[in-house]
Amino acid sequence: MNAFLGGAIAMASAVIGLFFLRFWSNTRDRFFLYFALSFFTEAAHRAYANWEFDTREDTPYHYLIRLVSYGLILWAIWEKNLPGRGK
Repeated sequence: MNAFLGGAIAMASAVIGLFFLRFWSNTRDRFFLYFALSFFTEAAHRAYANWEFDTREDTPYHYLIRLVSYGLILWAIWEKNLPGRGK
């Protein structure tokens, strides 16, 4: 059951990444590109975590991948709010 839910989360993250990629292709705004990369990173991480034989997710490796993913989101928000960049 855990593998099924992990696969569903990976698929949902990939679909959300595709939506942001489509928004980026329409607007060419890097904000959407960073969000798409973040969700693709999260989808790849979830897929890898499901295929890994050691199911513990409390290792530093898993936290590092999530830190990169959430860091991309924070960077996108910060870059969007820079003076003179918003428009």
